[in-house]
Amino acid sequence: MLDVHRLRLLQELHTRKTIAAVAAALGYSGSAVSQQLAQLEREAGVPLLERVGRGVRLTPQALILVEHASAVLHRLEQAEADLASSMPTVRGELRIATFQTAMLALIPPFLDRLAESAPELRVRVRQMEPEPALSALATGDCDLVIIEEFPGHPRSRVPGLDRVPLATDPMRLVVPETLRDKGNIIDLADRPWVLEPEDTPSGRWARALCREAGFEPEVVVSSCDIVSHIRFIETGHAVGFLPDLVWRGQPPTVPTHPLPGQHRRLYSSARSGGSGHPAIVLARAELECVRDGLPLGSPRA
Repeated sequence: MLDVHRLRLLQELHTRKTIAAVAAALGYSGSAVSQQLAQLEREAGVPLLERVGRGVRLTPQALILVEHASAVLHRLEQAEADLASSMPTVRGELRIATFQTAMLALIPPFLDRLAESAPELRVRVRQMEPEPALSALATGDCDLVIIEEFPGHPRSRVPGLDRVPLATDPMRLVVPETLRDKGNIIDLADRPWVLEPEDTPSGRWARALCREAGFEPEVVVSSCDIVSHIRFIETGHAVGFLPDLVWRGQPPTVPTHPLPGQHRRLYSSARSGGSGHPAIVLARAELECVRDGLPLGSPRA
């Protein structure tokens, strides 16, 4: 009989690529992981790993096992969800990963609501960009992620993860008070800009919007910290683009102008096997309640 724990290690190796990465993620020593995988080889009766330089790679037989392991682990997560659903209260631990503006605007009121509706549920939140957050979700390092998707830059679907629409968040052109009357992108072609880095979805979207208007933006500040964007715009050092969510339902501190048809979409994502867990179901319901109290659009707009 194949050991489920060892099958999970094999799946982790398939995802994380190196034994060292598996060991670091799961809190084991590298030698312990290697010994467990060697035992799995003996149980399976076929070679599962082959040496490649200083590392290893999975054999074709190992890939067959990985496919079955995914199905087994999926069913085990469903079993855990069913057991949790049989309990009278929502309890345990829920690990959430999300990006900066959602962290600032959605998570505090979300935690307030959960403290009332599920006082026995422990919630752990960490800030992560969507791509690493989805990877962490796929490998079991978190249970629910909130992600963003910008116009013209859809994210690839990750097998085994669901995706539930949460809201649409209008993007706006944002300028210093001295440029209040400059409401068109082309009017700001010769101004300094603050944008997210070009290798991020937001950064690619923003630069594409400027290029469609006929110019290449002079980016004087490149930062993933949206709060710093606000500061540079407030002090007159740059212009930029910001989502409505950044204001957390309060009046903007600088002039903003609409960008017709330009909004990012917000989603929540969980592993398909665990999406029926009562903590996930409740968290998504509470997120929707928080959304309804903010100036966000319909999730399917």
